[in-house]
Formats: sequence, structure tokens, C-alpha cells
Amino acid sequence: MKRWWAMVAYVIIPGIDGSDDRHWQTVWERRWGTSAVRISPASWSAPDLDDWTDAVQTAYDHAARRDSRVVLVAHSLGCWAAATWLGKNPASPTAGAFLVAPPDPHGPAFPRRSAATFTTVRAHPLPGPALVVATTDDPYCTPDSAADLAARWNARYHLTGPHGHLNSASGLGSWQDGRELLESLTGR
Repeated sequence: MKRWWAMVAYVIIPGIDGSDDRHWQTVWERRWGTSAVRISPASWSAPDLDDWTDAVQTAYDHAARRDSRVVLVAHSLGCWAAATWLGKNPASPTAGAFLVAPPDPHGPAFPRRSAATFTTVRAHPLPGPALVVATTDDPYCTPDSAADLAARWNARYHLTGPHGHLNSASGLGSWQDGRELLESLTGR
């Protein structure tokens, strides 16, 4: 019997500098093995939106060769790369977009200098199922701003407790609650 994660291909879309070994995205990627493909933009530290969306396309193409059900698993700035790519590719079939801790591009903590090409992004309805996960104390996005993004993306919204930016510093490890949220999105 196949496990649920073996029936789906995943595109991992981290934020600035990628996700380190303790980040839940990396933990999940190791668990998923060959069912996961991480984007590889040339501009990890000085993100360029076009470079990142091109990297999403490359990873998507690779993942779609494995399985017709592709899920985008994005964190932080990666949420904007995922949403932008989806907006440019509405006919590309995805099983969902899992958007965790999207930063508010108008918020005071947004990395305007290092991610200048992301400052003009706008949220528009996404062409498929999506779930935005936010926290009560994310320094990059208030709960109200995250709820507004979810509404504009036409995504489900889940507010979790005080876990910061849902990154390595949050100490989530394999983040069981997150995996259950992902399963609720993919119907597995």
C-alpha cells in the first residue's frame, strides 16, 4: 500500500536563503524523498522575483513528471513566489498551495532592500485550493494581514498560536500540526 506522501509530488519553496536542516520544510523534504523537489534560484540571499518564479517552474516541471498531483509547499517569501507563479500559470494543475507565514510586503519588517523585486507583489485569487497558515506573533505579518492575504488569494486560513515566523527558530521539528494541515488541503 502506498503512503499518502508517495502519491503526490511536492515543490518545496523556502524563503530567503532557503531552509536550514532544522526547518520543517527540510525535515519534510527528507521524509518525502524523491517525491519532493526544492526550488534552486540563483538569488537565494538577494531574492529576485523572476528568478524565483522561474525556479518554481523548473521544480514544478520536474515534479509533474513524477505525479500529476503537485503540491506547492511554501514558506515566507516563498509564498509570494508560489502565488506569483500560480498567477502566471493558472492552467498548470496543482493539488494545492500550502502557504506558511507569508510576509506582508507593506509591513514594517518586510525585507525591502534584499527583496526589492517582491515589494510590488499583489494578492489575487489563486487558481486552485490553497491554505494560508499564520501565527499570532509573526514579526513579518500580523494575523489581520495574513487573513486579508488569504481572503485575496481565495485560500483557507488557519491561525496557530505563538510560534513566531514558523521557521527553524520556532523549534517545530517535524511539525506534526503542519502535516495535518497539509493533509487537510490535499485531502489525504
